Amino acid sequence: MVVMDRPYFHEIFAPVLENPIFVQGLPGFGNVGKIAAHLLIKFCGAKPFAEFYAPYFPDYVSVDSGGVCRLPKYEFYAAPMERNDFIIMTGDTQPSFEDVVAHYEICSEILDSVVKHGCSLVITMGGVPTAENNAQVYVAATSPRLAMEFMEKGAKLYVKGRVVGATGLLLGMAKERGLDGVCLLGATTGFKADRGAGFSVFKFLMKALGNEMKEGL
Repeated sequence: MVVMDRPYFHEIFAPVLENPIFVQGLPGFGNVGKIAAHLLIKFCGAKPFAEFYAPYFPDYVSVDSGGVCRLPKYEFYAAPMERNDFIIMTGDTQPSFEDVVAHYEICSEILDSVVKHGCSLVITMGGVPTAENNAQVYVAATSPRLAMEFMEKGAKLYVKGRVVGATGLLLGMAKERGLDGVCLLGATTGFKADRGAGFSVFKFLMKALGNEMKEGL
């Protein structure tokens, strides 16, 4: 029995990966990050290897088509690939924005875990609200060098703004740990699920990392 008084990981299997890139996409503006993460999972044929639970998540359960309920969670997927190995994280929700300590504790636990798996590059994905849908992808990074690398691939520099929730905080905490980090933000017009913006971020990520796209996504 697990006592839900602190965050914890449930490991399904131990993946064997070589210097994987950690990619995160959670619910947020237009659900852009989560949509992009699921497209990446499909593209890579990634397998779930761990689940993360925390008492800071909202007090509800998700109920599937068979009437079975479960707690909110983050899921970690492993994808050994020819060019880049990935650890991909997505999930149901985020802690309340008012619970700042929860965000810091959860992001710290996540970084502890991915560092143990050998990750040295953190990529977070999300949405940025704009007046018009222009399929633009914006970039913020932990160094000018990384920002320039992704700008040269077609991203526009995200300046003088904020990146809220785990999408931003993971990047800032990764920098403090000496890790490289990049945030990719897809332009979205609203709060409804924006598959177009999610696909733009996914497509740009694949281009930036030199991966060939499959048909039918």
